[in-house]
Amino acid sequence: MSDDNPKNHPFSNAEKDPDDWTTGDEPMTGAQASYLKTLSEEAGEPFDDSLTKGDASKRIDALQEKTGRGR
Repeated sequence: MSDDNPKNHPFSNAEKDPDDWTTGDEPMTGAQASYLKTLSEEAGEPFDDSLTKGDASKRIDALQEKTGRGR
């Protein structure tokens, strides 16, 4: 018997590549923009408010690595 209940596998989709997101081409969310602005300031990098959800996610990952956040 197959277990199709997503609650039994909460992290099975947690690391999906942003390039594969069905909504990745939509504008970034307010939460992404806020966090990205904070990370950009901490890293001394410019903030780009025109990023898509997918690109914002990748940028957040890169800036987390640079600033040591998200570990």
